[in-house]
Order: sequence, then structure tokens, then C-alpha cells
Amino acid sequence: MRILGIETSCDETGIAIYDGENGLMGHQLFSQIDLHKQYGGVVPELASRDHVRRILPLIQSCLDEAGTKLIDLSGIAYTEGPGLMGALLVGTTVGRSLAYALSIPAVGVHHMEAHLLAPLMEDEVAEFPFLALLVSGGHTQLVKVMSMGEYELLGESVDDAAGEAFDKTAKMLGLPYPGGPAISELAEKGNSERFRFPRPMTDRAGLDFSFSGLKTFALNTFQKEVKNEQTKADIARAFVDAVIDTFLIKCRRAMEDTGLNQLVVAGGVSANKQLREGLHKLMDEYGGKVYFPRPAFCTDNGAMIAYCGYLRLVRGDTNSLDFQPKPRWSMLDL
Repeated sequence: MRILGIETSCDETGIAIYDGENGLMGHQLFSQIDLHKQYGGVVPELASRDHVRRILPLIQSCLDEAGTKLIDLSGIAYTEGPGLMGALLVGTTVGRSLAYALSIPAVGVHHMEAHLLAPLMEDEVAEFPFLALLVSGGHTQLVKVMSMGEYELLGESVDDAAGEAFDKTAKMLGLPYPGGPAISELAEKGNSERFRFPRPMTDRAGLDFSFSGLKTFALNTFQKEVKNEQTKADIARAFVDAVIDTFLIKCRRAMEDTGLNQLVVAGGVSANKQLREGLHKLMDEYGGKVYFPRPAFCTDNGAMIAYCGYLRLVRGDTNSLDFQPKPRWSMLDL
């Protein structure tokens, strides 16, 4: 079974072809970072228009890379949600229309489930059941994964997700968009002893997250200090340390609560160097294992959609012609 995957949930146009026997055959990605950088964040209307411009040429480039043709496809998978409505509409309409024209099945993929399953494309993979820490854009979630489609939400962000807090704190420090890589790089130059920020919601029971107050704490600290490059680096370091420690505390608690010691980490923040180092140490302490997708598949991409769509279509899941993008969509509703 050979599947074309289409990802247009936000500001990346991702196209990929996944084959059940040959694995990932083609992968094309266009990022809109330069388009949105001048605004300090994603402008939904501009994102939608750019998806319209990019999607068909990228599909053709991916087919050429894979050495295949449209008539060789067995199915099409597209991101159905969650995400920006206009951006989702581009991928869903193109994907469903292509499937109709080719008389092949189509399936809408949940963006966060695709992130969760992306590490399973690697050579070394977790075995069900396992824990998953999903840190992508506006989502921060801890999930118990019993099998594909069988998920238990253990905790999630009650306000700003980690990715949003990274972007907002970076903007406050005058760093470019996207803020995650910029603030992590600056933190490498910071003094970890100068400031200590709170580890939010770690002094109470439960596995929920909250990063809005941490962002405000960083802003208040910045306003009180001499605004030079070293101060910015020290604040970045304190912020990153607080976020990473919060993740470590919550993951440790989740392992103790569930008895599971396999952890899958996915989403854009999973590329963070400090997070990876901290989780490797934590899992070594518990005699467990942590799994990450390759860096190219941490951010939004078509490969994870094609792979998740392949697994869904193998199970017999399909979408009818009466399809509907879902800007808000809980993974528990799958």
C-alpha cells in the first residue's frame, strides 16, 4: 500500500509518500518561517494562501523523488485537524479531491496522533503500551498509549503550551521567530546560577501543565534588570531550565503512576537539546528508554501524516465525500 500524505495544519506545507514495503519513499517540506517572521508569528490568511501556492508543485516534486505516479497510489492521507481552519481546508480539499479523481480511499489524520506515531518510523521503536509527551505548537500533553487509537490523557496544558511560552518569551527578549530554537541557543550562553524561575504546577498533585505564569515571571525579571545581552542569556537559561525541569518532574510522576518506563517524545519542542539530554538521564535512572523522531520529523511534516494514514487505512479507516476539517479536535475522540 502506497500512501500520499499531506500536511497543511499551520505554517508548513508537507508532502510525503509512504509505502508499506519500502518505507518512506519521498518527503518534501516548505516552511513559511520567512513569510511570518516579520509579524512575529503566524498570520492565518497568509498561511492559507501560501499553502495554495505550494501544495501542487510539492506533490509533483514528491512523486518525482519517489519515482512514482499518481496512478500508483493506494490511498491519500491529509491532516484533518487540529489546526488553522483556512490552512486545513487547503490540504483536506486537495487530498479528498485527488482521492476521488483517482478512485482510491482517503483518510483524515489527527495532527497530534501523527506526531505521537512519528517516532515509530525510526529503526528503534517503543512497544505498546508506553507514555508519550507531546510538545507541539499549542499543545502540551502527557498521554498513556495502549495501542494505536487507544489513548488516555494523563495531563495537558491549562493555559499556554510550552511552544507558545517559548515563542512569547523569545519575542519579549527581542529574539526572532520562531522562538524555540532562538531561546534555546541563547540559553547556552547563560549563567544558570543567576536566576531561578518557578517550576509551575509541580508542587501539587496531577500531571497538568501551566506555562503562562512562567512567561510572566520572565517578563517581570527582564523589566527589573539591566537590559544587556548577558541578562537576556541568563533569563533564557533560567526559562529553559524551568521548562525542562517541569517536564522531567511530570514525566517522572507519570512513570511512577503508571509503572511504564518507555517514553515517546514528539512535536517541535522535542528537538530541544536540553530536553533530550534531561530525558535521557531520567530514563537511565529508571532503567527505561526514551524515543524521539529524527530532527526533520519533530516539526510538522508530511511523513508523519503519510505514515499515520497508512496505519489507519490498513485498519480500514476511510473518510467519505462528506468531510469536515476540525480546527479543534481531541485525540480522545478518535
